[in-house]
This record gives sequence, structure tokens and C-alpha cells, in this order.
Amino acid sequence: MKSAKTLSFEPDSSAARFKLSFGLMAAIWILGFIGHFTILQEWPALALYVLGSIGLVLWRGKTKGEWEDMYVGGGDLKKSLLWGGIAGGLLFCMDIANTVMYYKNGGAPMAGMEFLLVNRSLLILFPVLILAEEFLWRGIMFSSMIERGFNKHLTVFLTTIFYVVNHFAVAPVGFKERALMGMMAFPIGIFGGYLVLKTRNLWGSVLVHIITMLSMILDIFLIPQLLR
Repeated sequence: MKSAKTLSFEPDSSAARFKLSFGLMAAIWILGFIGHFTILQEWPALALYVLGSIGLVLWRGKTKGEWEDMYVGGGDLKKSLLWGGIAGGLLFCMDIANTVMYYKNGGAPMAGMEFLLVNRSLLILFPVLILAEEFLWRGIMFSSMIERGFNKHLTVFLTTIFYVVNHFAVAPVGFKERALMGMMAFPIGIFGGYLVLKTRNLWGSVLVHIITMLSMILDIFLIPQLLR
């Protein structure tokens, strides 16, 4: 007779990742909503977002060996990085062009983001934020939805929308700047989502994100100065 240990089995990994990723998203949004009406503002939600996203992926990867399942390992890394560079370059040019038009039409500078990046010295933490965002939206959540049978196009769209909406929950700046950040996040999510879908590797999406973050830094610090 087989022992109880022999008969036991691991819970479905995709179901576990699905519940964990959506549970984390819900906790971030609830904490962000509560923080919005307190002196803590969105900082606790932002901390949970970064630490929770990276922590979840590292935990599942280390304890369950799900690196490839979450697209952190495996897949076509070379193709992912190649197309990530191309997509990132395209979005970079689009963002710079849109920003120039925005300022020429009287748009206000992103003073809140500039204050955080300079006065709070958060610029050096951008790489960590990028990693957290990609791990959650294009990694653990995206992969679990695909494995659970969600339509691939719906998966790209939903994870992108969640990513956009999340800026309203965690960005400690004014509503208008959150909306601008959300607008910039939408093409990142679409390009990154389809890139992960085709290559089963999220590092190209990370590259897209890094390049577009560089364009955002230029949007804040350089372009307003050039257009004065």
C-alpha cells in the first residue's frame, strides 16, 4: 500500500500563481486606496508593489523551480532582447515626439515626478521598480493566465490595463501626472505582452521598459529645458 506521502501531490502551479498574483494586485490597490486618505499616502502600496512582486517571483522560482513557467528563464532570450530593443527604440521616439507636442501645446511639467526623482533620490531605484513591474504583470500573472486557458490577446490586454490602473494606486504624485504615466504605460504593456507571448521570455519586455523609462527621464529633465 502506498503511503499518504506518496499519494500526495503538489497543487496546480498555475492556479497558485494566478491566486497569488491577483491577490497581490488586490492588496496593493486596497492599500493604495486607504493610503490616499491618510498621511501615509501611496507609499505603503508602492512598497508592497515592489517588494511583493519581486518577492513572489523569487519565492516561486526558488522553492518551486518555476523560473521558466514565469518566463524569467527559458524561452528565446536572443529573440526577446532583439525585438525588445527594436520595440523600445520605437516607443522611445514616439514618447519624445509626443512629449514635445505636449509641452508645445502648453502642457505643465511633471513637477511631482521631478521632486521624487531628485529631492527624494528615487531615480536610482528605477531599475528595481522596472523589475517589479515586469515580474508581476508580464511574469507571474501573465504566465498563470495563459496556463489557465485565457485567450492570449485578452491576457495581453487585461495585464496591460491592470498595469495602467495600478499607477493610480501606487504613484505618489498628482492625479494628472498619474494619468500621464498611465498613458505611457499602455504601449509598454501591449508591446511587452506580445513580446513575452511570442518568445516566452520576459527580458525583452524588461528592455522595452528600460528604454522607455530613459525617454521619461528626458521628458522630465531635458525636453522642458530645450523648449523654453
